Amino acid sequence: MTVKRLAVLVAGLAALPLTAHAQEINAQPGFYVGAGGGLGWTLNGGNTGAATGWVVGGKVGYDFVGPRIDIDVGYGQIPLSNLNLPGTALNNKVGQLVALANLSYDFFPRSTFTPYIGAGAGIAFVDSNTSLGSTQFAWDALVGLRYNVNEQLTFGLEGRYIGTTNPSVVFNGQTFSAPNNTISLLAGVAYKFVAAPPAPPPPPPAVAAPSYMVFFDWDRSNLSQQALNTIRQAAGAFKTKGNARITATGHTDTSGPEAYNMALSLRRANAVKDALVREGVPATAIAVIGRGEQGLLVKTPDGVREPQNRRVEIVIQ
Repeated sequence: MTVKRLAVLVAGLAALPLTAHAQEINAQPGFYVGAGGGLGWTLNGGNTGAATGWVVGGKVGYDFVGPRIDIDVGYGQIPLSNLNLPGTALNNKVGQLVALANLSYDFFPRSTFTPYIGAGAGIAFVDSNTSLGSTQFAWDALVGLRYNVNEQLTFGLEGRYIGTTNPSVVFNGQTFSAPNNTISLLAGVAYKFVAAPPAPPPPPPAVAAPSYMVFFDWDRSNLSQQALNTIRQAAGAFKTKGNARITATGHTDTSGPEAYNMALSLRRANAVKDALVREGVPATAIAVIGRGEQGLLVKTPDGVREPQNRRVEIVIQ
């Protein structure tokens, strides 16, 4: 009969600070706090075996990324109405307050989902007939699974067994003593006090391909001395770069017919190509494009002779 009265539930809730973090999620050790709750059942058999109670609690600890140590404090109750007894200190419920020091070990601590096991010992205050007045030595064993949201936040599920030395209850002048063993199923959340991981560095800025500009007189495709000097610089840059390709794109201004200007832009681009070949650039490394009046450097109406638009752009890639 005493066994059934003292079937207590432990609130050794482990606010499951899940250590698991995928792709270096949980790379930093640190202090954490947690809270949670769940259901509890007695293991002492008899009528109390069917009773289902509740448990809540919290913890504070330190995560070494693998091993963890923490202090768990929890409170729980199991109903005793099926015993047809006049009651205990908590209205036909047996209550228990537990404080435990636990050592746990996280398997795969840096993965998103982390299974773990643990055990610990501490003290329990068990419901007597008038208060939580029966002080007992307590121990526990636990197994769980934790989900790591990020470096700081974790959620988890845990199964836990708690036992104590045999508490005594005085009822109608009689003292009853019996074993006290419970199991609980808990869900919890935990927060670890570590710095958030640094943001990834920005991608390096795109490096523009080296380019050179060669300008022409109106309706001409011959190269000036200044144009030849620019072409020599482009050829030198090509040789320095090693394995590269050159694109020579010819343009005209808006004076003259479009078809004529397209042909003129090609003549200008080919003139630049020939000069590059004379400077030692392989002809197979040079692509020639004619764009005529398209791609104006200076926007003008039709029929305008604009020197900046009469050009060949040399791009080395």
